[in-house]
Amino acid sequence: MDTRLLNDRFPRSNKYHPEWVMAGCSGGANPLWLTEWLTSSLVLRRGMRVLDLGCGRALSSIFLHREFEVEVWAVDLWFSSSENLQRIRDARVEESVHPIHADARALPFANDFFDAIISIDSFPYYGTDDLYLGYVLRFLKPSGQIAIAGAGLMHEIAGPVPERLASWWEPIMYCLHSSSWWRSHWEKMELVNVELADAMPDGKTSLHRKTSQRFARSKAILESLWGTSVP
Repeated sequence: MDTRLLNDRFPRSNKYHPEWVMAGCSGGANPLWLTEWLTSSLVLRRGMRVLDLGCGRALSSIFLHREFEVEVWAVDLWFSSSENLQRIRDARVEESVHPIHADARALPFANDFFDAIISIDSFPYYGTDDLYLGYVLRFLKPSGQIAIAGAGLMHEIAGPVPERLASWWEPIMYCLHSSSWWRSHWEKMELVNVELADAMPDGKTSLHRKTSQRFARSKAILESLWGTSVP
């Protein structure tokens, strides 16, 4: 038995072969662990329509269908929808997981289409715009849930980048924020009810040295998992 990714915190994820998970990782953190952690605060029922926004190689999308029997639209701009389709077919879930190549700012869906919108390790790259939350919520039913999990900061950086981060820090990384920043960012828009914003205990160890934070907001929850602790 391959025990490389076994973790008592993530019993659902333990069912998936490590080689499959590692081959499908599109970022630094385990997408199944992030998805399992995020969904622990969501209510997902069989047959719900779920948008997996910025799904990468669609591992999270496959996981969502297998674990919760929801129908998933796996949307990504950077990764091939054809390759994702093959991965979905290999997992034998092609009737319920639909790969879509699309920009998160130009989504091809009808209003009020989804019961839940989920984003794993991608939302900071397009969701920090003050107008984006209002845009993406048009695709969510009024009673729907929206949740994100992704890498970022434990605290905002005020002033120069700390010395221990300077060797690898790039200006694009200013899109990464703390869970308290996300709470404030969403609450000021007065469009959602933030239900949860927190950090995964010992997330830095669990998620390949990325501290994670659950950020719950909206008509349900929003989770974000963040990586670098800044004093």
